Amino acid sequence: MTSRHLMIPAGIACMLMLAGCNDDHVVKTPVFQSGLPAYTNNAEAFAQAFPRQYESYRRNDESMTLTKYKGSVNFRKEDGGSGNPDAPVTKAVQPYLKNLWLGYPCSYEYNEARGHTYAIIDQFEIDRINRFGDGKAGLPATCWNCKTPNVVQWGEEYGDSCWAMDYNDFRGKVDMKNESISCATCHDTQDMEMRLYSEPLKDWLKRSGQDWEKLSRNEKRSLMCGQCHVEYYFTHKDHGPAQKPVFPWDNGLEFEQVYEYYQDKGPANGPFVDFVHAVSKVPMLKAQHPDYETWKTGPHGAAGVSCADCHMPYKKQDGKKFSSHQWTSPLRDPDLAACRTCHNDKTPEYLRERVEYTQDKTYRQLLVAQEASVRSHEAVRLANEWSGAKNARYEELMAQARENVRKGQFFWDMVSAENSMGFHNPAKALDGLMLSLECSRKAVDFCMEATDGGIAPALAGDIKDIVPPIMKHSRKLQQDPEHLKSHRWLSYLPLLPKSDQVWKLDRRVK
Repeated sequence: MTSRHLMIPAGIACMLMLAGCNDDHVVKTPVFQSGLPAYTNNAEAFAQAFPRQYESYRRNDESMTLTKYKGSVNFRKEDGGSGNPDAPVTKAVQPYLKNLWLGYPCSYEYNEARGHTYAIIDQFEIDRINRFGDGKAGLPATCWNCKTPNVVQWGEEYGDSCWAMDYNDFRGKVDMKNESISCATCHDTQDMEMRLYSEPLKDWLKRSGQDWEKLSRNEKRSLMCGQCHVEYYFTHKDHGPAQKPVFPWDNGLEFEQVYEYYQDKGPANGPFVDFVHAVSKVPMLKAQHPDYETWKTGPHGAAGVSCADCHMPYKKQDGKKFSSHQWTSPLRDPDLAACRTCHNDKTPEYLRERVEYTQDKTYRQLLVAQEASVRSHEAVRLANEWSGAKNARYEELMAQARENVRKGQFFWDMVSAENSMGFHNPAKALDGLMLSLECSRKAVDFCMEATDGGIAPALAGDIKDIVPPIMKHSRKLQQDPEHLKSHRWLSYLPLLPKSDQVWKLDRRVK
């Protein structure tokens, strides 16, 4: 046989291999007719037409299982407790969260989320949304954006003005359990095609010149999660509709690129600010949960493995293949079936050990970066109040110190707020924590130089002795003057007026 004859079957084989890798040749999912009207947001309505998917969706109601670092238990991230004596307690805690967000609602309460079916209930109950006094939430209606597909209709009714409305204006207008994150969040409710409901993602696709209809099915399967599992911010009125959510990806998805994006998105093209730290007075950013951006450039994202491949693995029941709609960690499955779809030469024990190896290393460095960030705030506090000899360049040095405090905490938070404890992208997580540590240490150095070393004795030693973690703090406690005397940092907060709780879940009780 000639070499020319050998080339023909080889060429055919190559074409077949390429076809297998090209998403356009993948068998399309069938088009369904649900028989339901458009904008059917109640999940129960889909139970009869899609019983397997619905049954797996209801497994998100389970709230008593933990992995090593995450889980469905609504535990407090600063101490691992949950208020439920029957729930397991995690040891994967971050004791300095209240310190780092002091002056911002996250300092009142910051919990691990339960399953997606609890998204509204958990938000109603968390102390970040004000439930006291005049009944105003203190946060905009934008906070509903990732909690219910009802936002689509509210947007049509109120336009962009709805974002700046008070969050509590919409309490009582949603079925808490069945109109949370569900079918209508990701599907057209009539033909069940994947569709976007997220306005910030629609805006991003338009800004970046992408057409949703022309994206591959695999890209869409990940962007469904990327509607919410992302870093985002609320627009300052100088840059568009007030409080409208925006994805800060215009410069790229790397942490440094996101940080630079924020530098001119505040008032009069100054830096965007989520809050001013109560103690250091540094204008801060609060990261959300950048899972999509982290995964995208990680080993699985770069290899074309979608979010759904791991978090919505295919199941078989009665000979029918379907995607599980229990959105959860693959580690909750003892057999790690989602992982072994590709890694079928490895045992579940081996795979779990490899995941936790990455997570353990990330967690250890997360705590190091967290403590360095606390030290940087304390250094700025001391330098702000320093009355001794100062460097001739004091103001310039302090400006650089504040910038590094802001940057250091943001890079830490981009890893802390992300949901995989580094596993989605180990290199990016550790690099982000290294950058955080570097910036925080620079901030301390600038403060030292600004005060000609005068604050050095006050910063010598273990930060846990210098600034202990604040383990108890809430809106109710901030109404008590004795509480504000219980920790030096708490004394920088204003005393809140005495008031009763006026909201219980979706009901106004006073």
